Amino acid sequence: MPDTVALPEHRVPVIAECDVVVVGGGAAGMAAAIAARRQGADVILIERYGYLGGLASGGLIVLLLTLDDGNGRQVVAGLCQELVERLQARHACYYPPRDEWGSYDDAAVERARRWGLVWGSGPHRVRYSVAYDPEEYKHVANAWVQEAGIRLLYHRWASDLVVEAAADGELRITHVICTSKAGYQAVRAACVIDATGDGDVFALAGEPFELERVHPWLWFRMSGVRDIDAAQDGRSGFFFRTVHPGQVLMPWGAAERISRRIDATHPDDLTFAELECRRMVMDEVDRLRAQVPGFEDAYLTDVALTLGITESRRLQGAYVLGRDDMDRVFADTVATTGHWTKYGALYHIPYRSLVPQRTTNLLAAGRCISVDHRTHHATKEIPPCFATGEAAGIAATHALRASTRVGDVDVAALQRAIVKAGGWLPGEVTRA
Repeated sequence: MPDTVALPEHRVPVIAECDVVVVGGGAAGMAAAIAARRQGADVILIERYGYLGGLASGGLIVLLLTLDDGNGRQVVAGLCQELVERLQARHACYYPPRDEWGSYDDAAVERARRWGLVWGSGPHRVRYSVAYDPEEYKHVANAWVQEAGIRLLYHRWASDLVVEAAADGELRITHVICTSKAGYQAVRAACVIDATGDGDVFALAGEPFELERVHPWLWFRMSGVRDIDAAQDGRSGFFFRTVHPGQVLMPWGAAERISRRIDATHPDDLTFAELECRRMVMDEVDRLRAQVPGFEDAYLTDVALTLGITESRRLQGAYVLGRDDMDRVFADTVATTGHWTKYGALYHIPYRSLVPQRTTNLLAAGRCISVDHRTHHATKEIPPCFATGEAAGIAATHALRASTRVGDVDVAALQRAIVKAGGWLPGEVTRA
């Protein structure tokens, strides 16, 4: 039997109360919080770091892949499109011109490829994908959330829940417990949205999930590169241009994988990965300087603050969206995404993939929603995380207004609200 210690009973102060508490300030969490607030809810957003965006900012995964279906039609809009417009207003992003979306033109495809906006197997087309600056993203995110009137709680980690159980086995979360340098603190909320990426909240609630082990990465950027086009022509490195002259982005660390897959919810595995990935980043920096023309005087600008974790826990919710569901339109579709490595492939995400099995006031959003491993390859990307976050935020508010369980929300009304807010849904749904 493992050695254990007994902690004294804690009386945790309740520091705030709200309609909707969103746990996790990445793309999905930010979208969920803004969407719920715009629907009139009193919203608290809890984030463990001191910035918003998660992997989309601190992780340097600064590519929105993708807002289209691969055939030139935009299928992710709403708050994700608003983000692009806010970044564009600050000259902090790049995307191909609209009249090039879906084009097979070799020159246009090559221009997009050099920004990291073309992936998968050919024949390639130009996608509506976006490259942007992470620090500008953080600035836009802070201003956006404050403008919306959201109460932001930085530097807090959701570490426990207070859960009430009904006689029929259903559960309801009453408080989210946070850990910080201030000790334990509680937030009382009527509805909770798990946007942690790792499914921390639904795991604490005892909801079933699948756990995937992955190879993590550590993205980085270098500046002082001489003639980026010539360096890319040389094909002796895997890197993309950025919105800053002379700066390049190294996706996946531009290096080999670490020696084993890790459980991204286990701190020992994360420690191993942090050490290995950072060592490999510096090895790659040294190689580029020594071997790639144009990098002789280049210097390391920044290394991602967080590991590039593509997958960990995935909710097993009311419906598990699977590979065979590609192109299938559900009656309860609340978000749609293309596939960043496949052209013309669409996943229409049903509301049920955001809804857990037992907890009646909890929704999931972002990369931890209820999908299978293959489908996750599409739904984990930043644009669909925005879309499912926006849907979850609106749905939570609808559940509160109707005094109902999240699983009993009027889906037709939810869909109308998503479209009214600027979201895109397939015609079969919007005409119903």
